[in-house]
Amino acid sequence: MQARALLLALACAAAAPPVAAQLRGTPQLGGTRVPAPASPRSADFIVAVVNSEPITNNEVRTRLFRFEQQLAQQGAALPPRAELTRVVLERLISEKAQLQLAREYGFRADDAAIDVAEQNFARQNGLEVAQLRERLQADGVAPAAFREDLRNQILLNRLREREVDSRVRVTELDIEQYLREQQEGGDPSTVELNLAHVLVALPDNPTEQQVRDARAKAERALQRARAGEDFARLAAEMSDAAGASGNGGALGMRTADRLPPAFVDAAAALPVGAVTDVFRTGAGFHVVKVLERRQGGLPATVTQHHARHILLRTGPRLTEAGALGRLADFKRRVQAGQADFAQLAREHSQDASAGNGGDLGWAMPGTFVPEFEEALQRLEPGQIADPIVSRFGVHLVQLLERRTTRLSPREQREIARNLIRDRKLDEAYARWAEEVRGRAYVELREPPI
Repeated sequence: MQARALLLALACAAAAPPVAAQLRGTPQLGGTRVPAPASPRSADFIVAVVNSEPITNNEVRTRLFRFEQQLAQQGAALPPRAELTRVVLERLISEKAQLQLAREYGFRADDAAIDVAEQNFARQNGLEVAQLRERLQADGVAPAAFREDLRNQILLNRLREREVDSRVRVTELDIEQYLREQQEGGDPSTVELNLAHVLVALPDNPTEQQVRDARAKAERALQRARAGEDFARLAAEMSDAAGASGNGGALGMRTADRLPPAFVDAAAALPVGAVTDVFRTGAGFHVVKVLERRQGGLPATVTQHHARHILLRTGPRLTEAGALGRLADFKRRVQAGQADFAQLAREHSQDASAGNGGDLGWAMPGTFVPEFEEALQRLEPGQIADPIVSRFGVHLVQLLERRTTRLSPREQREIARNLIRDRKLDEAYARWAEEVRGRAYVELREPPI
């Protein structure tokens, strides 16, 4: 059942909203390594053709490797390779058809935008760009191919914004129905968990001694956790999981269907603050702590951000690279005390907030586009993010304040509207992706190996 669920998740990933700067579907770095793909045949071969554009065996093998790496790092059992290969090929076909449509519309992502996306990805993994490239090569992924994936994900995201976002409408009736469902107890499947874990990784085909040593290390971690040691510090010291040194092993608040099933099963009966016994998955041995548990749906309180920004719109007179360069210079000048952010916004920002020095006021979650929201989440008050690209142009964002506040009835309705819109966007994207796939001419050639 676990393998089947993972295959379904990967199949749906072809219809999941891409993320420009983060590559949400790309595995995090570090943690358990799966074997790199074997050396390709001296002459690569075509496995499928999408509207006269080929998909090669090497493309399938590279993507398959990344999926296997991702599943291993999540502590999940790998599905049968033949089934996973079929799902990967179908995803590549769907993406290829969408990218062709993006090119027809004239979408472009220049090298400056790719540089920013690469820097963001490296930062999220606690690395410099040079270190990121070294890690990619060690994992059998060419940095040039990774950058091309970043470019494609940016194009897919922009295409989705154009083709799908305009289709979605949230009515007052939708909101009333959602609020009524929440008052009646909500959906049990929306229970959210924030788990942290220590992973003691195992290699492929471990020896009995390696298994004993790994289990002993996991048991030591468990003893220290139950003795009251700080779990985040423990994970940073002992865990082989990706990013553990930066996030303390925390996975973030997620619904159960977005967590490894083995983690959910192990933590199901535990109270907040408790630690599981040691358990084993395909990645190795785990110790999991329950940090938070809450019923999903509408929260009673919410974190709001007070930010300001400078927006430069791109076009024939200002390229994306030019906008990124100008805003990077603005950031440098503000941080050096040579310029005032608000004054720069008044003089240069092409947004209605320019008259207020770029001040956007207090904003609810979901108010801004995802790229903007993700930048705010990473900032501390007073910090300025590197320039980010959205469908509106290129932004320089500064977080002024952050606060937690109780929701008024009007604000609860706005939260409900955003939640409903997100759900409808996912559903609309899935339908649209099927339509694009259905219109494409697809010829299957030799099966991938």
